[in-house]
Amino acid sequence: MLTSLAIVLLGGMVAGALAARLRLPALTGMVLFGVLVGPGVLGMLSPELLNISADLRKVALIIILTRAGLALDLGKLRQVGRPAVLLCFVPAACEILGCILLAPRLLGVSVLEAAILGAVIAAVSPAVVVPRMLRLISRGRGGNIPQMIMAGASVDDVFVIVVFTALTGLAVGDGFSALSLVQIPVSIALGILVGVLCGLALHWVLLRIECRDSIQTLVVLSLSFLLCAVEDALKGTVPFASLLAVMAMCAVIFRKDAPRAERLAGKFGELWAGAEILLFVLVGATVDPRYAAQAGLAAAALIGGAMLFRMGGVQLCLLKTPLKKKERLFCGFAYMPKATVQAAIGAIPLSIGLPCGEIVLTVAVLAILLTAPIGAALVDGTEERLLG
Repeated sequence: MLTSLAIVLLGGMVAGALAARLRLPALTGMVLFGVLVGPGVLGMLSPELLNISADLRKVALIIILTRAGLALDLGKLRQVGRPAVLLCFVPAACEILGCILLAPRLLGVSVLEAAILGAVIAAVSPAVVVPRMLRLISRGRGGNIPQMIMAGASVDDVFVIVVFTALTGLAVGDGFSALSLVQIPVSIALGILVGVLCGLALHWVLLRIECRDSIQTLVVLSLSFLLCAVEDALKGTVPFASLLAVMAMCAVIFRKDAPRAERLAGKFGELWAGAEILLFVLVGATVDPRYAAQAGLAAAALIGGAMLFRMGGVQLCLLKTPLKKKERLFCGFAYMPKATVQAAIGAIPLSIGLPCGEIVLTVAVLAILLTAPIGAALVDGTEERLLG
């Protein structure tokens, strides 16, 4: 496994640098390198590493969301108001609706299967979006837009995963109840509440214990891991959005002690340098190119059509706001990339025996390959022109 880790880190680093030289997002090179060395092509990665791939990807996601929380200004977020709340679920709901309307015609699936497919591809990728929003904040560009997008993208994932769970339960015969929908606001509210309480407790402790920033970083990271472990322990009994709790905890630290949060964010930025490579190379390693070849133009057309619904949803959220047209367009671009959630749940319908499992995995893979690099490139290439 150590050899495989070396291949992932060194090869991903080189592939990212080559992509950057070609003026493509570095993650494009990392994902493609993962496809190359993954079991679908060269098979250079050990089964031991692939078996813990999901856990490693989650660690990377926790790191970037923790870093995002340490830069999340709740005061600025309150100034945004209604649009920040709507961005948490309206774009994803619009994309699921788009899939329900388009997938039966393009792929020959049922309405329920189309809804499951929509739930898989509807989540935006914090791992792609958050680093770019943090960069905008550090440059003082975009006003409140980066804060709004970071918060919305994080809750968006919670909303989509709960909807996906409810739909797959219906597909396997577990039935559908109002309780499934109630889980969405409950998990969000409980995640925020627990995160705020943890943030206040952590702030109180850090004020009274003198230790280096590196030790504080380990404490914050360990608490983030524990919050995610709590979600796993409560699964099936109490809905709890652990990733949202992680962001809320860190946002409280920023609110209470901005200089400390800035120092910790710098430490997490250093951790992200390695975690980013692990995340995107291992996402690429989940891809089987044969699935992508089988899907063809119909799947690509579905992804493009659903994306138009998503961007329309973003524009609906921003109606009657002081944002200029070009700023609203930038928000639409920022809500395009998909990667982590699709890699995490794309194979579940196939693993539980749903007839649509193979096509769902195929479209999830194509969504990663198409939207992650294109969305990242649009954000990177238009931020100066659209945000000034």
